[in-house]
Amino acid sequence: MQLPLSLTILDGGNAAAMATVTLIHRPTISCTINFSITAIRVPLRHRKWKPRQIAVASSSVTQPNTFLSVSLSNSRPNQEHRRLLPQTSVEDFLVVNFYHFVSIEDPEAEVAKHLYFMRDLDIHGRIYLNEQGINAQYSGPSKDVLAYANWLREDPRFSDILVQVSPAINGHAFPKLKLRYKPSLVQLEGDFSHLPLLDPSKRATPLTPSEWRERLETMNRNKDTKYILLDMRNGYEWDIGHFQGAQRPTVDNFRCTSFGLSQTEDAASDPLANADKEKTEVLMYCTGGIRCDVYSTILRERGFHNLYTLKGGVTNYLKDEGIEQWVGNLFVFDSRLSLPPSAYNPEVESSRTPPFSGNNAFARCYICTSKVSQLRHRNCANLDCNLLFLCCKDCVEELRGCCCTECTSSPRLRPVLAEPQRYQKWHIYRDFGREQAS
Repeated sequence: MQLPLSLTILDGGNAAAMATVTLIHRPTISCTINFSITAIRVPLRHRKWKPRQIAVASSSVTQPNTFLSVSLSNSRPNQEHRRLLPQTSVEDFLVVNFYHFVSIEDPEAEVAKHLYFMRDLDIHGRIYLNEQGINAQYSGPSKDVLAYANWLREDPRFSDILVQVSPAINGHAFPKLKLRYKPSLVQLEGDFSHLPLLDPSKRATPLTPSEWRERLETMNRNKDTKYILLDMRNGYEWDIGHFQGAQRPTVDNFRCTSFGLSQTEDAASDPLANADKEKTEVLMYCTGGIRCDVYSTILRERGFHNLYTLKGGVTNYLKDEGIEQWVGNLFVFDSRLSLPPSAYNPEVESSRTPPFSGNNAFARCYICTSKVSQLRHRNCANLDCNLLFLCCKDCVEELRGCCCTECTSSPRLRPVLAEPQRYQKWHIYRDFGREQAS
């Protein structure tokens, strides 16, 4: 496919020259030039392609008939391009989280309506809908991500959603947008589609952040056995931050959670195994609140009476209460991996830090158990392992970014990342290795 276009090249805001370009296949724009280019603005609408600003690194072209290729994509400019496009600020990117239980008669139609509204918005993330509500985590420029949240709130069914916002670090925190119907808003082993999520009386009683703090202060001060503090996250989330008094979860995947459901042989690892279901107060928390709300309906079915959840999860708590009763950072399921409390509450000061969180001694290297200096996970360099773990600098160097000596001999070994961060797709490292070898 070829599509001819007319292109004006600007120099200092003035039209410097005209060029003929051709849109082909990918599509790609090609032109013949003999001057420097800093940026090109191409208004284009063709099928799914949207207007985008295309940045070209500035370079002096002295030879005639020089060929310049510029690729169009639906993604925003990368970090290199942002230096050329000051109007697109990294600080302007936000990450938004919310969920809401509400009856949706035709979730497939609802998905289509949301997709249509977002057709011109630069949003990446995971947004799932089904008959019982919505669960959303996404990123983008502030005007786009807030436009979607405000549009949703205009619908009476979603008018009271609790929208939580945090800063993105380097643009998008998610690789792409996945907005679709999903049978379960959270993943659990087994069929839990019958859970009465729409009935508030079947879920745990929500506590405001201030009420939650008061409960924890009472529990930690008196060591009252009538309370059980249940961290409903994964073990690796606890490793970089948690509430004081919370035990490390025994699972590294929430879908395998079985608190209160364990058989006799599993009782040792289940804090609810021997709890008095009528008298014990179970305080449940997770990152944003949805995992606790869903799981509390299971515990209600199992006969637990006094169930309480932290409204809005840890993110809402850090925003309202800061670091009181909290230790460390918060794990997040996007490219940022870890956020300090100040990301949610800029007024957090070290002087307010309670004695038990004056250091991060609880955070230990997975390999040698020494204290780690950075509360941020890394993935094992062995692609076939990909374990998410904390690691000290010495072990990173010694094991070349792997979690054990066995992984260092893997045939699909990725390079050592200088800082804890997400690896890119395997083919990038594979192809780079081939180029180096040749």
